[in-house]
Amino acid sequence: MSESGDTSDLAFEGALDELEALVSRLEAGDLALEQALATFERGVALSRRCAELLERAEQRIDELVRASGGAAVRPFAPDGAREG
Repeated sequence: MSESGDTSDLAFEGALDELEALVSRLEAGDLALEQALATFERGVALSRRCAELLERAEQRIDELVRASGGAAVRPFAPDGAREG
């Protein structure tokens, strides 16, 4: 885990891997309070980085679909949550 709060250089997969490791550490419940808070804070930063990268990917896909005159873009709904 990086000591720095900076996540701007992390790729999605790296940020997600680190986030999953942090969640496991927090779930184990063996961290001191200050360590748990620092771990949680890092997790929030990683979560925001993942969300930012996913949003960028979605925007790129939307642009590519529009540019190619492809199918209409609609929000993703996981299986079982689809309407109609």
